[in-house]
Amino acid sequence: MKNDAPVTVLAAAAVPVSPAAAPQPPQSPPPRGFLAHARYVLSDNPVTALAAGLFALFVLLALVGPWIVPHDPLATGVGRPLSPPSASHWFGTDSLGRDILSRVVVATRIDFVIALSAVLASFVVGGLLGACAGYFGGWLDRIVMRGCDMVMSFPLFVLAMGIVAAMGNSVANIILATAVVNLPFYIRVARTEVNVRREAGFVEAARLAGNGDARILLLHLVPNALPPMMVQVSLNMGWAILNAAGLSFIGLGVSPPAAEWGIMVAEGAQYIISGEWWVALFPGAVLMLAVFTFNLLGDGLRDLIDPRRRT
Repeated sequence: MKNDAPVTVLAAAAVPVSPAAAPQPPQSPPPRGFLAHARYVLSDNPVTALAAGLFALFVLLALVGPWIVPHDPLATGVGRPLSPPSASHWFGTDSLGRDILSRVVVATRIDFVIALSAVLASFVVGGLLGACAGYFGGWLDRIVMRGCDMVMSFPLFVLAMGIVAAMGNSVANIILATAVVNLPFYIRVARTEVNVRREAGFVEAARLAGNGDARILLLHLVPNALPPMMVQVSLNMGWAILNAAGLSFIGLGVSPPAAEWGIMVAEGAQYIISGEWWVALFPGAVLMLAVFTFNLLGDGLRDLIDPRRRT
């Protein structure tokens, strides 16, 4: 009886185990597509969903605003001057009898054009300069970073004022000034992200596979620097709108009688003491809401762009 136990053990060990019965290692879920990931990001964070809804509303107003406003934003005398909000003029009228609601809606386009153009230019140029500086290093890195230090040594709004005052207060010069003062933010972020990854394993594998420096930089390193840069884009969009409105407030931005939020706040500031609060309140409130929207949108943009969050 004692000699039967080993035989029983060997027989049991010799029984084949079916693949279905064998334990399977845990598998990670497949990556989601872009649209499915966008729905997940919006449903997972209600604050991001709110910011995305407000952003879509502003974009819609910028696109179709001039065709849906009840009055011509430049026409004077459409109502009694400095009349309070009423059923015919929801935001009231200004000192020339212009409809404030129409001017606020139409101003969305010019402010968004300035902010989007300036941030896009600084994002592309600053991101590429910073990525090249972080990847190649050496004299290129020193020149780029000293240029950043020179720009950031000035108060940014004062530097924008100087550029616009020297070149003229046109929309193109406002965009240029806003893009220049935003460049150091993207250069520093892109340089840091690329610099810490340029010797990573996936970069060495790409290099051994025969990829050149330009391909490694654009296809492997820059995409990994996009998530933190998208947060910076969101913050800079709000600052760019404030910068454009601030330049218009002091007379260096968009020229009157164009409808722009900063101009409208400046025109209404002199009537606050006399009691016509609506002239400055509604443009200032919409300006605040736009900046608030972009500040809330940063985390959602990071989660949307980061490929590591799609699994």
